Amino acid sequence: MRVNDAVVERLERVIETLQDNSVKMGQMLAVHDEKLDKQDRIDAVLFEKVESLHREVSRQSAEIKAGCERDIRKVDDRLRLMEKKMWSIFGGLAVISFILSVPGQKIMGNILTPSAPPSIIKGIE
Repeated sequence: MRVNDAVVERLERVIETLQDNSVKMGQMLAVHDEKLDKQDRIDAVLFEKVESLHREVSRQSAEIKAGCERDIRKVDDRLRLMEKKMWSIFGGLAVISFILSVPGQKIMGNILTPSAPPSIIKGIE
């Protein structure tokens, strides 16, 4: 019987050790489960922040794009106006240059000075 008592006692210690290990394992699993839940909540907050930041960046980039397009249109309008003025000045200079040139003087002289019929002055007799 002594052998049986020793075996039973030893089995009881092993069972107690297994029970203690089981309790400790359960506690560790509970701690890890809590940590995983906490990390899931943190991840959800971080993903929401990333999504919010993405929306803000998209909104600001759309505003910047609209501003750039507006500025480009303004510059384009100003360039068109300057081009019109440049061509007007070029045309005016071409007309003035022609008027001041020798062929222009002949044409303008004929246009501005009407040819008068020759008149003869007779003296009194």
